[in-house]
Amino acid sequence: MIEARHLRVLRAVARTGSFSAAARELGCTQPAISQQMKALEKSVDTPLVVRSGRGMQLSEAGRVLLKHATGILAGLSAAEEEVAAIAGLRAGRVRLVSFPTASSTLVPPAVARLRDSHPGVRVSLVEAEPPESLAMLRGGECEIALAFRYPQSDGATASPAPAHGSPREARAEANLEAQQLSAGTDWSDLAVTPLLDDPLVGLLPAGHPLAGRGGPVGLAELAGEQWIAGCPQCRGHLVELCAGAGFEPRIDFATDDYPAVVGLVAAGLGVAVLPRLALQSVRPDGVSTVPVRTASGVPAVRQVVALTLPDLAQVPAVALMQERLAGAAAHR
Repeated sequence: MIEARHLRVLRAVARTGSFSAAARELGCTQPAISQQMKALEKSVDTPLVVRSGRGMQLSEAGRVLLKHATGILAGLSAAEEEVAAIAGLRAGRVRLVSFPTASSTLVPPAVARLRDSHPGVRVSLVEAEPPESLAMLRGGECEIALAFRYPQSDGATASPAPAHGSPREARAEANLEAQQLSAGTDWSDLAVTPLLDDPLVGLLPAGHPLAGRGGPVGLAELAGEQWIAGCPQCRGHLVELCAGAGFEPRIDFATDDYPAVVGLVAAGLGVAVLPRLALQSVRPDGVSTVPVRTASGVPAVRQVVALTLPDLAQVPAVALMQERLAGAAAHR
């Protein structure tokens, strides 16, 4: 096998015309140069230098190998420089996948701080919810995925809300949502960086009897309301929380669009529960927000995290991006 150190010796010998001059150029002894040239000739099984008088010249095979060695060594040098730049955070790339509320609240300040300190590191962003974002991470389509789950569930799957249509269609939809929820909360193979516990906030129409209470609202107090739910994971968690409070919510509207949720609540068409991060990027006009308590009396929250593969967690640019995300979350 041809080694890069042997190619460097060949190049020095060709440039200087002798083993002794090549040794001086490379800072080693003449016997060391001779031994490496012999090893190179043995690996290619043909002479590479021809002695002529007091000097030496490359053989035809030596000239061919030198021609390729020049490009090979230049490529290695460039690769070493690029890797050193990445390791030193003078370069690099981080591809983020994030759910929408984190995209509008946590990602902007984190990326801005990273660019200020390390402008050579490129950061890109696409949006996706779990479990799609986790599939992208595991499939090599990103380096970091921002995701969430609900600690009350402890990774368990809630029974989805009743679906419209035939019982068979309802069961099929329920099974599909259960599989999606399970895939979205299984992080056992990933490196997890906790970012924050995001409190859930109740949204009530402005004239609702509980709107002016000024204190927390228990879910059981909303048992008779019509509900507006969000994504499958959020909807499953809502159903689980309500079941813990002793009732099954009547979900008349389901939308992933938070301004639509606010608009439906403001129109008096139901009540909803949203993460506080969502309300930081949406104007809650026409609604009242109240703290929500579970059946056990504790605040309802979701865990927001940054996920990456264990090997990627050691990459400097990825580690720095996670640090910046944690810093942005700490200021929320």
